[in-house]
Amino acid sequence: MKRKLIAAIGIAGMMVSVAACGGDSGDDGKKAGADGYAGETLTVWVMDGSSPDDWQADLAKEFEAKTKAKVKFEIQKWNGIQQKLTTALSEENPPDVFEIGNTQTPAYAKTGGLADLSDLKSEIGTDWSESLNKSAVFDGKQYAAPWFVVNRVVVYNKKIWADAGIKELPKTRDDFYNDLKTIGEKTDAEPIYLPGQNWYHFVGLVIGEGGELVKKDGDKYVSNLDDPKVAAATETYKKFQALSKAPKDKDEATPQQGEIFSKGKTGAIIGMGWEGATAITTNPAIEKDLGYFTIPGATADKPEGVFLGGSNLAVATGSKKQELAKEFLKIALSDKYEGALAKANGVIPNKESLQSNLAGNAAAEAAAPAAKFGDTTPLIPEWAAVENDPNPIKTYLTAVLKGKSPADAAKQVEDEFNKRLAQQQ
Repeated sequence: MKRKLIAAIGIAGMMVSVAACGGDSGDDGKKAGADGYAGETLTVWVMDGSSPDDWQADLAKEFEAKTKAKVKFEIQKWNGIQQKLTTALSEENPPDVFEIGNTQTPAYAKTGGLADLSDLKSEIGTDWSESLNKSAVFDGKQYAAPWFVVNRVVVYNKKIWADAGIKELPKTRDDFYNDLKTIGEKTDAEPIYLPGQNWYHFVGLVIGEGGELVKKDGDKYVSNLDDPKVAAATETYKKFQALSKAPKDKDEATPQQGEIFSKGKTGAIIGMGWEGATAITTNPAIEKDLGYFTIPGATADKPEGVFLGGSNLAVATGSKKQELAKEFLKIALSDKYEGALAKANGVIPNKESLQSNLAGNAAAEAAAPAAKFGDTTPLIPEWAAVENDPNPIKTYLTAVLKGKSPADAAKQVEDEFNKRLAQQQ
């Protein structure tokens, strides 16, 4: 599934206070009567590609049968959505329910634009996956509901691995590295295409080490790139990148690594499932040789850490239909519709018990085991500006790969990193 998930994209400088829209709450004081919410229409914003048409149609039908109200889905484009949503939440009639990038949630919660959904969590979310729900909580309150995530896997060329004499998939990080070395020694293929700035994979390695990219210094956040756990993740990245011919100063989209993989001369890439689909679209002949497996971790019992990019569902503080919005969420987030979405789109659902719906989708099945060990970039509003181009973490990685020590590279970008963390939200 090729779709652009917003994950911690810069919203610094664009957020305006939406707290003023919080004067009303809950359906103008109305509750469902004998006729339910007859005559009401709930407006729901979902992003382009997030939910199939038939999923929306089935949900709308069940929602109307239960509440006597109608639902109006409005499809939004990712490009420009931050400004559009920020503006909408400050106006008198915002969307009642809306999809929001998981790492965007804290910034909108801080400004007062998201309704408190703690009661909903108590009613239907007691078994939401902790790793997915984490992004929906801010200052100890539930400001959104986890909808789905996706994460990276190893996309590999089965023929190349077979030509190298490798008979089983690696179980640990060292196994993975040794297999790639074997490919380099026994075939003409590039063992792995790993550009120097595939920074979301780096974030996963930091998560795997139990590290944090920022730390608290008094009442502010500052760079934590000089932490030993971050340095350990950096050394792992450097070790694997040394097996690649990819540029040290480019990311996985420059050029698209799926297109590189499609040529049939690369043993593996670290990427999203849709990048395998990109390879097939570019060169259909590669499909028979393409496979996926979970990124191996330091030990066989725990996969590598991964960055979880995805979406939450939220209710606008300014919505006059909050009770109706919660009725919608009870249906949309039910096992029936979470499972259907997982099956249709190959995304990780908000409960581990629903991952059986991924059966038959090789990329999603490979991604699922790592989801419970995954995490996001720091869930603080201050993080948003860090990812703006030029991303200092990318600069840090390139500096290390070109010879600087992790400590020196961290020092090099520290001022810029901290300057961004200090920007007003």
